[in-house]
Amino acid sequence: MSPLDYVQAVVLGMVQGLTEFLPVSSSAHLAIVQHYFRLEPEGAVMLLFDVFAHLGTLVAVGLVFTKPIARFATRLIAETSFSWRRPRYAWRIAMLAFAASVPTAIIGLNFQSTFEAAFSKPRWIGTALVLTGIMLALLAKVPRGRLGWKRFTWWHAALVGLAQGLAVFPGISRSGATICFASYLGLRRRWAAEFSFLIAAPAILGGTLLKLRDTFQLPSETIDAIPIGPVAVGSIVSFVVGIGALLLLLGAVRRAKLHYFSAYCLAVGALMMLA
Repeated sequence: MSPLDYVQAVVLGMVQGLTEFLPVSSSAHLAIVQHYFRLEPEGAVMLLFDVFAHLGTLVAVGLVFTKPIARFATRLIAETSFSWRRPRYAWRIAMLAFAASVPTAIIGLNFQSTFEAAFSKPRWIGTALVLTGIMLALLAKVPRGRLGWKRFTWWHAALVGLAQGLAVFPGISRSGATICFASYLGLRRRWAAEFSFLIAAPAILGGTLLKLRDTFQLPSETIDAIPIGPVAVGSIVSFVVGIGALLLLLGAVRRAKLHYFSAYCLAVGALMMLA
């Protein structure tokens, strides 16, 4: 296996930032690039790289959604007051996000290692990418949702969380799965995207903490040998590219063009299945 250098870190950071938000599965693309660069996915270097690259994309989410997050937090605090007399919509959304996070956490904690074993099986990843492509293609046939937060129920949220949990499998797009399932269930497209990224934050953070734990369980001499410079550069690149990818995704959702990514997923998936 090759050590991580700066060029590889930049490429991996670009792949992570671009595919974390676009509905094409970041895990599948990272597996392809890591295989090409002869990097060890479960090695110490890539474990730490994944931690910082995901932190970069998490910061990108916070930056792009700064205003909605600030409005949501302000409303949430205001609704905590006993004197609040209007409907507590912010708390309702927070509880729906919690309901979605439960199945995600159950799947992630119990099956992550099983799913990550597929990183070394290109045909499995290709099959999952084809499923992602089909899922996106079906979105074009689904009427625009009319559900608002009043009618979006706990079981709706749990199903979206289940879709997010299954996206631990490389080849299943997290953003594609959550936005598609929320849209299938009738939630308005813009709110489907916002809910997707609301529940993405704890999922990304939780996965990052698990990888960080795995990293620090390695021998100290292995950790000391990790090239910090390339890891840091990859994280910065994933942050910058992630902002652009997130804005591109939101534009595609608003224009109901998310299904355009289906052809790409189907083509790459088919190639991997035939490899």
